[in-house]
Amino acid sequence: MIRTLTTAALIALLATPALAQDAPGRWNFGFGAGTDNRSKAASKSMGQEFVWASAEWENDSGFFYAQGGLEGIQSNGSDTEGELGFGVRPQIAGFDLDLNIAHKWQLDANPGADAEAWEFTANLSRSIGPARARLQLQHSPDGTGAVKAWTWVEAQAGWDFNETVSASAAIGRREQDGAIDYTGYNAGMSWAINRRAALDVRWYGTDGPSNDPRYADAVVAAISFGF
Repeated sequence: MIRTLTTAALIALLATPALAQDAPGRWNFGFGAGTDNRSKAASKSMGQEFVWASAEWENDSGFFYAQGGLEGIQSNGSDTEGELGFGVRPQIAGFDLDLNIAHKWQLDANPGADAEAWEFTANLSRSIGPARARLQLQHSPDGTGAVKAWTWVEAQAGWDFNETVSASAAIGRREQDGAIDYTGYNAGMSWAINRRAALDVRWYGTDGPSNDPRYADAVVAAISFGF
């Protein structure tokens, strides 16, 4: 269950637009909910539903950005993860490159728990007509909990059927110290309900132990809103 702290923090984050109206550059805000919080194909919420909210600022050219967010999790006694980060989005030889650094921490975690981590991400993507592809590399020198250094590599492909319906699939591999190595995959479809809302239904699977809710196969439905 999401605690009062989570709800209050989400409200505070969503109130940010009122404070940002006169700031330079551009702001983007989002919030949503899902039946399971999946990251790198594994569940961060132990198979339970979750909510999230985010805010992002980018400069006028769109090259540099900074972002923050909150999301529901179940780890180390915490049910909320916070994130602050920044990055750049250059274009190289027709490819879109996104490089970012993020600091993540688990709010109200158990005393003595390793509840903070730095995460480095590189995304290389390209779209040709309705087809799109992305290669992602992520690394942390020291994850949360018992997990130490880990690396995730994922390939994703997608297809836009029209302006509202698209499909995508991905496969990735996570190598980590202090926890199992596994391969994860997903496939699903997204619908743009309108210009501010979208629905995604996706199947996730891994080759990890099926009796562990973090690695068990699941069909996940998620709705998101952006403005």
